[in-house]
Amino acid sequence: MQGKPRPPATAAEALSRMDQYVALGIVGQQEVAQLLGLNVTDLTCLGHILGAAENPLSAGDLAELVDLTTGAVTGVLNRLERAGYARRRPDPADRRRVRVVADPTAAARVVAVYQPLYDRLGDLFADYTPDEIAVIADWFGRAAGEVRAHCARLRAGGTDTGEV
Repeated sequence: MQGKPRPPATAAEALSRMDQYVALGIVGQQEVAQLLGLNVTDLTCLGHILGAAENPLSAGDLAELVDLTTGAVTGVLNRLERAGYARRRPDPADRRRVRVVADPTAAARVVAVYQPLYDRLGDLFADYTPDEIAVIADWFGRAAGEVRAHCARLRAGGTDTGEV
């Protein structure tokens, strides 16, 4: 498969488009969370719980994934359990730990909300070669690492320049 010709773009243009995409994503996450009766943080955590599927996350794993304290994750899990989206179950390898699993009915509701968008985005990927998709996936993975590092610096009280 050969990729389609694409207009040239600068890094600044790509960052501008990324900013637009992220802004729309934030608004979209708020709308989905509201539709499902959750807040955005709880929805984000639920997404990670669903993504773990057959390898349920511990509360500590979830805290690390979303950059929250374990105490904050306890509150998230309490709310997700009350809303019927997830439940804790003992870790079979270590009974002192718990794993978090999604309720199958609730998972189906979440999938029903997101699947039309994922189908549309999947159609967009059909316009790209496997090599182009590899570049996109690599960029998103590396960019996520940079965002995590930036958030850690902000939480530590500074920016890359040491100023706030």
